Amino acid sequence: MHSGLKFALKTPIREAEARGSKKRVEKVFGPKQKKIKHQRNKFLNLPPSQSAWQHCRCVDVRVRAREQAGCKLSKHPTNRNARTGKGRTMTNQGNPAAEGFSHCTLLASVDAYNPDTLDLYQDLEANRYWFACFNDMLAKFERQAMTSQSTDASAKNRAQSFREHCVAMFDKLQQDRRETETLGIRNLLEVIESGLRKFGFDDPWKEQKTIENKASVGLLKQRLQQLDSIASEREKWTELVRGVLAGNMFDWGAQAVTKILETNNGFGLQQALDRIQKRPWLIDDLDGWLNRMQHEPPHRCATIFTDNAGIDFVLGIVPLVRELLKRNTKVLLCATRNPAINDITYSELTRAIADCCKECDILRTAYSEQNRLLLFGNDQIGPCLDFRMISKDLAVAIEQNKVDLLIIVGMARALHTNLYAKFVCETFKLAVVKNEWLAKRLGGETFSVVCKYER
Repeated sequence: MHSGLKFALKTPIREAEARGSKKRVEKVFGPKQKKIKHQRNKFLNLPPSQSAWQHCRCVDVRVRAREQAGCKLSKHPTNRNARTGKGRTMTNQGNPAAEGFSHCTLLASVDAYNPDTLDLYQDLEANRYWFACFNDMLAKFERQAMTSQSTDASAKNRAQSFREHCVAMFDKLQQDRRETETLGIRNLLEVIESGLRKFGFDDPWKEQKTIENKASVGLLKQRLQQLDSIASEREKWTELVRGVLAGNMFDWGAQAVTKILETNNGFGLQQALDRIQKRPWLIDDLDGWLNRMQHEPPHRCATIFTDNAGIDFVLGIVPLVRELLKRNTKVLLCATRNPAINDITYSELTRAIADCCKECDILRTAYSEQNRLLLFGNDQIGPCLDFRMISKDLAVAIEQNKVDLLIIVGMARALHTNLYAKFVCETFKLAVVKNEWLAKRLGGETFSVVCKYER
């Protein structure tokens, strides 16, 4: 058995679902959203009107249709299982997600917002490092793609074609043939994910995520009991945050972590807690967060953008969600709809939350009876997060629920993108820096912690 799978059987991970809103918003795409989509398609070598999924033969035609600019669907089968209210099935009537994307109203300024922390067109040192890094990473993605379809005789040739395609795309971009104004790590990750779909590899880490989610749910009750035994609220919140950070170690997209996971079958949450940086952290705003939670009224509604499946989601994010619910804070839990490395997807989120509810009455009541835990999918390519183009039903829900707390988790969403982004509400960015070059650029070492609280 592959060592990674043996590891997964012994340890767990994390994440959740997405529910729709009934209310429509006015426009499908504003001028800025159209421009962003056009730029994205240019570097992915697609016609301006097409989605990056158009040439990906394994992607459901319904998803492809939804992503086409300006299209309006009379039906939206992808959302048939999205629940709203007390288990009711939501139709496409009034479902904004079928109409495209919208910017997030939590942005301090849409015009000033730049999701990318680095611009590889302007930063030559970063350019040299990250293109070399991504070219090296392709071998891992090629192997995983083949492994995920080991019984398909064509998998080897398709995986090789995927790698060659990405090499060509990276070469074109690195030669400074500018087709976009800026180039971020986000864009390179999008090339990989769209390339996997193009050559028929829809979700190479799917089996791995399923095993890890199941194993993690089995450890959830024990983790919750451990947290409940902490008498001090300040110490409990410290442990909750440390749990989210330790869970973020379980990232199959990070080479430094992959080496650990493939060689240490017993590496679990406690081992990750021991491995991450001790305080003071690289960016350490934990005391500000603790003071806020200890001395001020609960938040009205929190939106959480999740990261990896397995331990990260189940033992890191879920306990955090539970603690917010105990404070009567409503929670919008968001996951990507489109597979990206081992990130938890919307469909996996819904199953994982249903399983977690069996282990905890607080979660079950909030999710199934009170509608205080709502799940959303976000239609972006790759693991990064661009707040100029979030799924419209999510944008509407954020506005309607008057979100006053935004939590962004993981390297891709909180470091490669959005590290310096400004929002109109309290924002909590949590990640472990699992790349040596990036850690040094930020002034730290591998496995340094970013705990950035802004208000």
